[in-house]
Amino acid sequence: MEWLPVAEASQVGTRPLAVTAAGIPLVIFRPTPDAEPVVFADRCPHRLMPLSAGTIDDGRLRCAYHGWEFDGAGACVTVPSQESGPPPRASLPAGPTIKIKSGLVYVAANELPAPDPAGLLTNEDPALLRAWHPVGLVSENPEKVQLIGRDYVVADERTQERWGMIWLAPEEPRTSLFEDPDLDDANYVGAWLPPARTPVSAGIVADNFLDVAHFPFVHEKTFGAAEETIVEKYEVITEPYGCRSIQDQWFDNPEDPGVIAGLRPVRQRRRATYVYRAPFQLMLRLEELDAGAVKTILFFAQPESATSTRIYTKMLFHGIGGVPDPSADMVAREVAFEEAVLEEDLELQYKMRVPGLPLRMRDELHVRADLLGVSLRRVLAEFKTAG
Repeated sequence: MEWLPVAEASQVGTRPLAVTAAGIPLVIFRPTPDAEPVVFADRCPHRLMPLSAGTIDDGRLRCAYHGWEFDGAGACVTVPSQESGPPPRASLPAGPTIKIKSGLVYVAANELPAPDPAGLLTNEDPALLRAWHPVGLVSENPEKVQLIGRDYVVADERTQERWGMIWLAPEEPRTSLFEDPDLDDANYVGAWLPPARTPVSAGIVADNFLDVAHFPFVHEKTFGAAEETIVEKYEVITEPYGCRSIQDQWFDNPEDPGVIAGLRPVRQRRRATYVYRAPFQLMLRLEELDAGAVKTILFFAQPESATSTRIYTKMLFHGIGGVPDPSADMVAREVAFEEAVLEEDLELQYKMRVPGLPLRMRDELHVRADLLGVSLRRVLAEFKTAG
């Protein structure tokens, strides 16, 4: 039997360690300080997030993305988004046999797990040529841009302006820009976040924006600590090359002037409307049903290259702080907060090791909370194969 060295035994502790054997990403750790090391494929079966980005708590490996927990044998013991317990196939496939010799940890070469899924939607998929893509803010006045792995001179291409952005379609677009936000939202006080970049594909960026189950784990430092881990059942409305979902949620609203004045409880209701249009146009409208404030987030992703996605975020506000048109200071605070939220997502995305979004349902394990993500994959699969 061939044995492959992956780490020094002294490096392996109760913090997940990312290693590689014959090009296969692995995670190795000790469930407890005095336990023998265990090793698995470095991907959560749910969304393929590297388990090496997670933590060990009471002998359990917790995925950093959605909080799924696995014991030292790889059995899934917790799926926080649902009360019914782990679904079938939630446990980690058995990892390769380990041996420790001369202070090194070796794994059996013939027992390595399968590689990451193929057939991913990457930022350089030719199907993306037939769509509108954001390529810069109007205020940036871009002359040359990178899109889908190619360089374009903006003045020579098919373009249009919408929401203060320049959009480019390299070939005849298969879809149009969505009409949201509505007229009321469009007249609200608006502000752009500085454009950001991430190394993951635009498909993964869009999936993360639509995801409703990662808040308590990824955004613990901003707003996630007050979020419920259980995701209540919701519906998704299918639209041409897109979808939308309207969800009523509970949240803590300590900044509400009515709460500060003792007129309303801090725990309040909000209505969240998600809108998606292929390939990477997204909107979230948050209506505070008790306080009356409205926050709309326009979110667009530019697939620049295989390893770069540029993210554009515009905020629209009404009634924040108890006034119809928030002050400049209030808007600046809201923008700074949203920047902090985005930074939490980006920090985790820099740890991802999968170069695109899986479109085949069997490549990931989906649960009820993933309905929007499943709809995204179906729309993008249809978009990719049409024509």
